[in-house]
Amino acid sequence: ASWRPVLGIGQPDGAMSMILNSTKTGIVLDWEDKGSIERFIDRCWSEHLDGKLSVDGADLSQFTRRNLTRRMAELFDKIIQKRILSKRECFEHIHPEIIPLLKELKARKIKIGLISNCYSEERDVIKDSILFEYFDSACMSCELEMKKPDVKIFEKCMKDLDVLPEECIYVGDGGSRELETARKLGMNPVQAVWYLKEEIPQLEKRKPEFLQAESPFDILYFKE
Repeated sequence: ASWRPVLGIGQPDGAMSMILNSTKTGIVLDWEDKGSIERFIDRCWSEHLDGKLSVDGADLSQFTRRNLTRRMAELFDKIIQKRILSKRECFEHIHPEIIPLLKELKARKIKIGLISNCYSEERDVIKDSILFEYFDSACMSCELEMKKPDVKIFEKCMKDLDVLPEECIYVGDGGSRELETARKLGMNPVQAVWYLKEEIPQLEKRKPEFLQAESPFDILYFKE
């Protein structure tokens, strides 16, 4: 009765360069274009993820003008717009158990936190999504200038929720060494392996050293 569990929902991470595949974006790039933009993205990846560069602000616009030709900058902008659309589409096809799970957790007065490594454009999509109203705390790397697996972003979320590590269940697909960090802090990490069942390319694999949730509703059993 004294345990106040918190569900931390980790979001699958991936470098922007993965979006350059033309089958994903609808934008056809020749190898020279693709290589140039990928090299550019590699240069600004960390700063963009940390919130030091924003795709909707003058800072990144100036950065692209300094580092890309006009044609390449226009291609980059198209990729960003396609990326936003693809992220919005993700929230139109969420697992059917997610919303019922979140409603059940709220009904049980369980606090829910989000820790996400995300760009500014992803942050905006998350905030506009059907999920956002359920979060008692949302710690996003682009706003805090810190990202997983930095313990500071985990500590920030716990502070927001006013909970101790041992009171938390941390759920994530396992990217960015999030489960390892959660365990190191004393949280109870659970790998969300329902992500890994979908017939799409996956960055992460099952990690047998952690508890596994085969479906979102499994989280309720780990809470007991």
